[in-house]
Amino acid sequence: MADVPKIKVSAKPPIRTDALVMLLDTDRVDTDGVDWGYLDRIGFEAKPGTHVMVPGDGNLVRILVGLGDRAEVTPDTFRRAGAVAAKAGAKFGRINVDFPDASSELLDPRAMGQALAEGLASGAYSYDRYKSSEVKLRDIVVVSKLGRELSSGVQRGRVVGEAVAFARDLVNEPGGSATPAALAKTVAERAMAAGLGVKLMDEKAIAKAGMGGLIAVNKGSTQPPRFIQLTYQPSGGSQNSDGSGAHLALVGKGITFDSGGLSLKSGDGMMTMKMDKGGGAAVLAAMCALPALKVRQRVSAYVPLTDNMPGPDAQRPGDVFTAHNGKTVEVLNTDAEGRLVLADALSVAADAEPDAIIDLATLTGAVMVALGQRIAGLMGNNTDFSGQISDAAKWAGESVWELPLPEEYRSALDSPVADLKNIGGDRYGGALTAGLFLSEFVPEGMPWAHLDIAGTAWSDSDTAEAGKGGTGFGVRTLLRLVERFSVPAAG
Repeated sequence: MADVPKIKVSAKPPIRTDALVMLLDTDRVDTDGVDWGYLDRIGFEAKPGTHVMVPGDGNLVRILVGLGDRAEVTPDTFRRAGAVAAKAGAKFGRINVDFPDASSELLDPRAMGQALAEGLASGAYSYDRYKSSEVKLRDIVVVSKLGRELSSGVQRGRVVGEAVAFARDLVNEPGGSATPAALAKTVAERAMAAGLGVKLMDEKAIAKAGMGGLIAVNKGSTQPPRFIQLTYQPSGGSQNSDGSGAHLALVGKGITFDSGGLSLKSGDGMMTMKMDKGGGAAVLAAMCALPALKVRQRVSAYVPLTDNMPGPDAQRPGDVFTAHNGKTVEVLNTDAEGRLVLADALSVAADAEPDAIIDLATLTGAVMVALGQRIAGLMGNNTDFSGQISDAAKWAGESVWELPLPEEYRSALDSPVADLKNIGGDRYGGALTAGLFLSEFVPEGMPWAHLDIAGTAWSDSDTAEAGKGGTGFGVRTLLRLVERFSVPAAG
């Protein structure tokens, strides 16, 4: 699994370093030693997300990273700048980051430190398990006189960065090696080391629990399914912001590889389908970070694991199964399999009677048509809870947009032979009918939200901030949500 660089704060720069990062705003504050005349000549304006490399003293390289307008700086500005800096310095073993202490007049040093460290960890990430060894960024020193507050934020940011990297590793691991059993073993070992409660269910236990959707999807595979349940109980008991107990349930789609089943995808459509476990990866990785962050809420997680293959006994279009909550489903498209395994997971999560449930899933191509590849679709049945998620995502720098769950579309899921079918009646509104399908497996009155991350869980291109592959989208949002969660008001 990927290593996150060591990141620490020091009042004095270390003697040994390979490159110096300077974070520059357009107001040119805190920029001693910067030749702005030269930067003006080469057209570097210090806009957010930009950088330039210039010679420093001796053999030292300077990496100048833009923050933009000082008055408009947010924590996400530092997150983005950290990612750009680490990506630009990826071939160096050690870098110093000269932190602009004057920014503390605008923002809390803890928030800036956390966001910066999250960005540094993201930019330094590479999935290199199957590559020959190469120079990697190992040590980062943030040079600042802000001291304990900034350092506290940096250390929290590194924990979050490690969680995001773990999720990216899980997504990037090929489906042939990230089988349900192998992935469950990897997660269980990490979760137990972190101090979480772990329950692994094999195919017999899954059948006994009546998880018909997970069993149906797995029928075409030679790899048996798994169901992971993780629990986090804070020391001293769960404590909500208003002094009451609180319990949040996280559910994630864990399709380790999606061929489409008998409703077979095209060759091009399968190329990136190891990413179909992105929702489950985000949930599992976020859970493993909770003890280190000393979260005060009780949290549980439920992730079904299987691949979706067209084997000899694969489920057929027209087959009917019974989900964990007793509802029957007619399967008309076996490539709409994620909602089938989530139906069981949501039902099992609801059995524990949490105060709210959120699920994450790479669920529909339709959400990508609506929102593209940088914004996730948020749907839910409780305004307060959806608002908490939106606020958490905004702070975390992960874009979400709320979509409706129109009751007038529910009839599109009516089936003549079962309680409902797994796809809508036409090609339009697919993300919405998928959300409506999931809502059938959450008890009435229980706050629930669904994040469709089909576009955001994977990047097809190298960006200034991150590389190709799994993004770990959702981890930061979940961790922020858990830390700030309060029992949603009705409605």
